[in-house]
Amino acid sequence: NKHWDIRIDSKMWYETLTLQSQLKHRFPELADPDTYYGFRFCHQLDFSTSGALGGSAYKCFKDRLVTKAYLALVRGHVSQSRMTIRYAIGKNTTEGMTPMMCIGCENPKPCQSELIVLEHGSYSGDPVTKVLLQQLTGRRTHQLRVHCSAIGHPVVGDFTYSHKKDSSPYRMMLHAYYLRIPTGKELIEVCAPDPFVTTMDSNWVPHHVVQRLDETIRELK
Repeated sequence: NKHWDIRIDSKMWYETLTLQSQLKHRFPELADPDTYYGFRFCHQLDFSTSGALGGSAYKCFKDRLVTKAYLALVRGHVSQSRMTIRYAIGKNTTEGMTPMMCIGCENPKPCQSELIVLEHGSYSGDPVTKVLLQQLTGRRTHQLRVHCSAIGHPVVGDFTYSHKKDSSPYRMMLHAYYLRIPTGKELIEVCAPDPFVTTMDSNWVPHHVVQRLDETIRELK
């Protein structure tokens, strides 16, 4: 269950707190001495994203057999209860190679993401929507963040894809909630605790339930 605002790994001498260093401290017997980091990561989460992280079963990730679902709080009230977002994503050289939806991008690839509305509410008094997100095709860097921004509902606290305006929340509200890895020997299925509940963050106030999270995950399974 990765914390927000922490890197998977880093070669910078001043960045001593990484997921790799945490794993090495907690499970020294599992560290691989033949690697620089001690661990081989086959699943990545952004620096600002929290949640369930898989560290095994490389072939399942490579063959797209893994199911991943993310929770997010996004700006505004999303009117459609369910939608498929289809935009090609590439890298814009004029923006420092930041992944984004754009015309004339370098190496654009078609991508599809699914958005399911769970709750409408407010965050620090502003209208927001709690959603479940899935990458259906593409799986480009920052894909879910780019797609949410493209439909006019950027992730709360996402400074990069809010035209560098949304900097007030203490974290970016994107969380890897559910991970299913069907390895040949066993089915690995994990849920990281939902951080977007009022008991964890009193700034988030739900007003109306559209779809229950447990029912949505059951349908996903």
